Amino acid sequence: MGINNFIIREIQPDDNAQIESVIRACFHEFNIPLVGTAYADEETPNMFESYQNKNEAYFVIEADGIVLGGGGVKALKDHDSNDICEIQKMYFSPKVRGKGFGKLLFNKCMQKAKELGYKKCYLESAPQLKAAIHIYESFGFKHLNGALGNTGHFSCGVWMIKDL
Repeated sequence: MGINNFIIREIQPDDNAQIESVIRACFHEFNIPLVGTAYADEETPNMFESYQNKNEAYFVIEADGIVLGGGGVKALKDHDSNDICEIQKMYFSPKVRGKGFGKLLFNKCMQKAKELGYKKCYLESAPQLKAAIHIYESFGFKHLNGALGNTGHFSCGVWMIKDL
């Protein structure tokens, strides 16, 4: 697959099954708990429908008509401040890892968060996802000692935040 043969675009209804498959496969590959993570979220099989409000967006990476990854921005659930967003459900097929796509998509999510008027960006991850955590750190995210809001992801042990 050529590195030039891809697009990053907003999710469409037909993408649901493919992005769900990419997300779920990562949990098995990296041995991440299935309960208390995105694996068990009601949103995961319905990603298009889950990102249709005005202050949120989800993007996918597509190559040759196949969805190989995605990531989104949404207001942080159950938090006092409405100016904090969460980067959510950022997962990639092994076919596109290590080629810079994660940084491209992450940057697109950060830009969208700014456009939507958020002042801070929060994320949660699993310690197993070392490459992802390295990318977050390279973008200036700082580690927190605990979770913000109520994402329901009690099995995630990494919490990070950044001013936009």
